[in-house]
Amino acid sequence: MSTTSSTWRCILSGVGSGARNMATDHAIQEAVALGAAPPTLRLYAWDPPCLSLGFAQPLAQVDRARANSIGWEIVRRPTGGRAILHIDELTYSIVLPEADPLVAGGVLESYHRLSQGIVAGLALLGLQADVQPGVPLSQAERERPICFEAPSAYEITLQGRKIAGSAQVRRRQTVLQHGTIPLAGDITRICLGLAFESETARESAREQLSSRAATLSAVLGHTISWDEAAQALRQGMASALGLELVMGDLTEAETGRREALEKDPYTSEAWTARV
Repeated sequence: MSTTSSTWRCILSGVGSGARNMATDHAIQEAVALGAAPPTLRLYAWDPPCLSLGFAQPLAQVDRARANSIGWEIVRRPTGGRAILHIDELTYSIVLPEADPLVAGGVLESYHRLSQGIVAGLALLGLQADVQPGVPLSQAERERPICFEAPSAYEITLQGRKIAGSAQVRRRQTVLQHGTIPLAGDITRICLGLAFESETARESAREQLSSRAATLSAVLGHTISWDEAAQALRQGMASALGLELVMGDLTEAETGRREALEKDPYTSEAWTARV
């Protein structure tokens, strides 16, 4: 797939806390909505490890005491979807006006278009990934707590196992899409911080997740670094979507807004426990 070339800002943010990462994407979305910033692709990582919940996901699905004892933060995303453990991964965010042809027609259609850039990036790493058919998750699948437990419409798999997950929010005539690509480590670790009725149920969930999802390093048989993955994703996005990516950073106004959003709502208990 190719589109008419357009210019986006590309930000390599490095690592940040859960609240800092969510506040940054929120601030960028506000700036794009105001016309104060161009469409933006941001690539980043998380430190310390963080369990993020979808906007409408019940907090009761998390075992907070256990997650905290492991050393994981907990944050609620502004985007939808289900729980993700952010560790040993490349995370991307895309923010652009809702009028952009790449996101025209709704969430599923835009997933389909934007996924072509991710697939192209993975191909540069030697992975021939597939885009899932456009069939939404069933109600039972949507109620499962883990994002990587089942691929949704137009999400990305390799040999039947999910290797990238995405979620969106649309507000103020803009689109924010989050996505995560696990690079290494135990893909089932997330189960350690979620609430289960028994340890048997926890182990069953880990076994199921292991059969349905994978990291890039597990599939390739060798380690993929964050820098390698970031470079491939930038190149894949640019070529597949017809983009010119110009390296940049947050504006002074975005930085100031990020600081405010990090405190409220993203570190507030009211936000984290809203559902």
